[in-house]
Amino acid sequence: MGEDVEQANFTREDRAKYRHKIRRSLDVFAAMLRESRFEFERPLTGMEIELNLVDENCDPAMRNAEVLGAIADPDFQTELGQFNIEINVPPRRLAGDENADLERTLRASLNNAEKHSRTVGAHTVMIGILPTLRREHMTDDALSANPRYKLLNEQIFAARGEDLDIRIDGVDRLAVTTDTIAPESACTSTQFHLQVSPAQFAAYWNAAQVIAGVQVALGANAPLLFGRELWRETRIPLFEQATDTRSEEIRAQGVRPRVWFGERWITSVFDLFEENVRYFPALLPICDDADPAEMLERGEIPQLSELRLHNGTVYRWNRPIYDVVKGRPHLRVENRVLPAGPTVVDTMANAAFYYGLIRTLAEAERPLWTQMSFSAAEENFHTCARHGIDATVFWPGMGYIQVTELVLRRLLPMAHQGLERWGVSQGERDRLLGIIEQRCLTHRNGAAWQVQTLHALEADGNDRQAALHEMLRRYLPLMHENLPVHEWPYPA
Repeated sequence: MGEDVEQANFTREDRAKYRHKIRRSLDVFAAMLRESRFEFERPLTGMEIELNLVDENCDPAMRNAEVLGAIADPDFQTELGQFNIEINVPPRRLAGDENADLERTLRASLNNAEKHSRTVGAHTVMIGILPTLRREHMTDDALSANPRYKLLNEQIFAARGEDLDIRIDGVDRLAVTTDTIAPESACTSTQFHLQVSPAQFAAYWNAAQVIAGVQVALGANAPLLFGRELWRETRIPLFEQATDTRSEEIRAQGVRPRVWFGERWITSVFDLFEENVRYFPALLPICDDADPAEMLERGEIPQLSELRLHNGTVYRWNRPIYDVVKGRPHLRVENRVLPAGPTVVDTMANAAFYYGLIRTLAEAERPLWTQMSFSAAEENFHTCARHGIDATVFWPGMGYIQVTELVLRRLLPMAHQGLERWGVSQGERDRLLGIIEQRCLTHRNGAAWQVQTLHALEADGNDRQAALHEMLRRYLPLMHENLPVHEWPYPA
């Protein structure tokens, strides 16, 4: 989303040209799939982590430009809100002890970022939603200076034709109206990338959809927004509403939302890109001059920039990615369901669980998604976002079952098996999946720790805002110690 744009106004001719170009690109993409012109012999994984910035009082620090200038590392980039930055972890293989090496590298990068952030009066926080964020922070002034964000804001509200209502019923109830997409910047996530072949893509995407709810239940870390206790992973309903281009009447007609779980299992990656083109009008109808069909005929690899830009404005929780690196095209599944944090080691455990489980499910003789409806997977997803690690889900052959019991009895052995197939060492498998096991046994993840700590501080006589600030002050050193969240102490 952070790429620069030059064009700020769009005519009817721009939109007509874009529609023609993107459909032509879709035809070229189909031809490339038929000819199997993709890099997939050495599958790589990647990761992105979005971070919040706070000041000495643990309030949002609206200074990402200064922070990025101080860090001066191309792996760190701007994000939607001025109190957000993002780190992009270079792709690597999973085999051996690569996870341990990645963890060391990531911790070093984040420690370096924290060190330099302090020089401009900011601190970095890995957390799904910043607990000290208040409604008055969410104005146009909170958006980053990148012109693309301003343009995206304008186009979303032009499509809506009215202000945005955000309604979330959880433990507390939130009802706010906004004239900006700034509330979306409250959602800070961890994203896992997995490079796959065209032939494998459908199986891996379907498998990712099957386990999305379980991932959210285990990793929930966003229970608080604007001083309210809502869902255990409030990012999910907030993100779904904060970029909704549909008015109430359009929603009633059954028009699909741009933040989308989907509506069916797929048979090809083409299904997802074709749905994007068929269902969603362009938000940013920007065309380049390249003719992708002519490039393909000449034996060149087209960038398909319009198709990729459009894909970046349809916010699937598991998103298909087409990219070209060093002249070679490849496909990735981008898993976007998890929040940031609480620690690097928790993030690595979440990654190990995801990569191991998805491989076992994708390679199963009888795919799990042939045994459950797509709507059941979607219901699991939202149930787990609401209830977190205490959720109950539907699972084929087991009926409705507590998510922790499902993980301990069925899914952890499958994740071990998948990581073994990736070539991950037994020591790393045991270490990282052991963290997932302990989360299930203790029923303690980031959201559980935040809520229980908040309630204890309030019971000691603190009002809600004071308790939120104190809770975050206690969160920060535990995050830096890299202690798995299931070991974090609660207030005495």
